[in-house]
Amino acid sequence: MGWKGKIIGGAIGFFLGGPLGAILGTVVGHAVDTGAELDRLSDMRGDAAGRRERPSGRRLWGMEKQQLTFFVAAFSMLAKLSKADGRVSSEEIDSVEEFIQQDLRLDPERRRMAIEIFRTAVKSPVRFEDFARQFHRQFYRQPQMHELMIDILLRVAVADGILTDGEEKLILSAVEIFGFSQVRYQQLKEKYVNTTDKAYAVLGCNPGDSDAEVKRCYRQRVQEYHPDKIASRGLPPDFTRLAEEKFREIQEAWEKIKAARNIP
Repeated sequence: MGWKGKIIGGAIGFFLGGPLGAILGTVVGHAVDTGAELDRLSDMRGDAAGRRERPSGRRLWGMEKQQLTFFVAAFSMLAKLSKADGRVSSEEIDSVEEFIQQDLRLDPERRRMAIEIFRTAVKSPVRFEDFARQFHRQFYRQPQMHELMIDILLRVAVADGILTDGEEKLILSAVEIFGFSQVRYQQLKEKYVNTTDKAYAVLGCNPGDSDAEVKRCYRQRVQEYHPDKIASRGLPPDFTRLAEEKFREIQEAWEKIKAARNIP
């Protein structure tokens, strides 16, 4: 890395700090030195197709520290998750690309930056758990952010229809680092690996709970996951779609349970 890239990348990395700052500093420094396109994730498979552009990254660097931490942590942790079995398969790359394009719908500039963060983290010797610990330090008083991150990890991990033992081991390490409820983790997992009682899993309750308890869980979820409230806690703008989707899931789950139980 040239001197200019080292200076700029180092400054941005220092702003974020820790292993996530190191990833971000490397990405920025390389982009400054080479003017290279933060290119397609599929280039990892040897596909060099695609138009070359020079991303400025201005809007990404304009994020608040919490937003930047979430953005870099998400793609760094997904990178390590993709290597849970020791290698990054084409199916896992497809899952991450689908998440970027269909779930987040990132614009081209942020998409290129997300992909380069992913690629840099794949090669980094830093462990998944180290990224998770830094994320937790930033959001330790915001359990909603922990849940959103775990939801993202599960969503991408099972996009190919399988949650491998290696993938779940890493996700469970994040659950432990976050101090996240094992019960709630199993409910989140139920959303993706089993359709039985999915509506109850979304609300964080059980089929055997009383109407009053189900209603309490619904109201709590609505309060915790309203998109405006989540955004104010440091969620990057690009991830707001996920918060909106989660909020819709909560509403749909409640309507389904309410109809099944004849709750007025």
